[in-house]
Amino acid sequence: MYPDDQMRHVTGRFAPSPTGPLHVGSLVAAVGSYCLARRSGGRWLVRMEDLDAPRIVPGAAEQILRTLEVLGLEWDGAVVWQSRRKERYEAAMQRLREKGLVFDCACSRREVLASAPHSGEEGPVYPGTCRQGIPRGRRPRALRLRVPEEMFCFSDGVFGRVEQHLASAVGDFVLRRADGLFAYQLAVVVDDADAGVNQVVRGADLLASTPRQIFLHCALGTEVPGYIHLPLVLTADGEKLSKRHGAVSVGTAGQAGMLLWRVLAFLGQEPPASLHAAPAREVLAWGTAHFDPSRVSRQPRQWGTTGGDRDG
Repeated sequence: MYPDDQMRHVTGRFAPSPTGPLHVGSLVAAVGSYCLARRSGGRWLVRMEDLDAPRIVPGAAEQILRTLEVLGLEWDGAVVWQSRRKERYEAAMQRLREKGLVFDCACSRREVLASAPHSGEEGPVYPGTCRQGIPRGRRPRALRLRVPEEMFCFSDGVFGRVEQHLASAVGDFVLRRADGLFAYQLAVVVDDADAGVNQVVRGADLLASTPRQIFLHCALGTEVPGYIHLPLVLTADGEKLSKRHGAVSVGTAGQAGMLLWRVLAFLGQEPPASLHAAPAREVLAWGTAHFDPSRVSRQPRQWGTTGGDRDG
């Protein structure tokens, strides 16, 4: 996954969105990223992705941080808040403008949907309406990034070789929305680059976003991290588990250790039965010493199932 010299200098991160309390799906990403960073003596950072103010739940960020602390997931340095970094995103946008990679777009979502040539990875592909300039009589709404006609490939630590033709799968994508908010894709790339993050561990729902982020890293001249995507956690009904399915509940030290044990088992790490009721610090110590990405499944799984051997 990384050359030996890089393994000693890993910087990982966990970046929850405070739109509600920590749920099991996010906890899986937190534990996986923590263990993979710490196993080589690396740094583990925490960032709050709180740019989308209307969706933020008051007190959620503090609750997430308290849960991490109870579970023994200690981070390095101060927590980074995206809402306080808008000047950095504006500076990155200006660099992209100077390279001729950003253009104004007057299209609404409805117009993109109506004129899209086909559906892509995450919905209708932008048809390029404003690529050569906004039509007469229209006003700019969003800012988009020009996407090249190229295939973007990378090697994921769990999913192996992944490739995506950005132009046909996504099209020119939004960097700043019509409401003035910077898009996730730009913010996460700038944040990771500024923090020196070289190992990104997160859920497989973001796998399709990775080629866009790699392109942005290249366009900005910043280091492309290594990526490891973990399987999604499903409910008993086969839905992706999310905040609406309930928060992580940690009542006692014993419950904290048991929860971490279950997360490691979900990720296929086979923690010893003797640690099932152990304190959180002991379970984390075992996970940090033994975490092996090759044991992580590629398939989404219901919570409470074990990971087993890699499949897919």
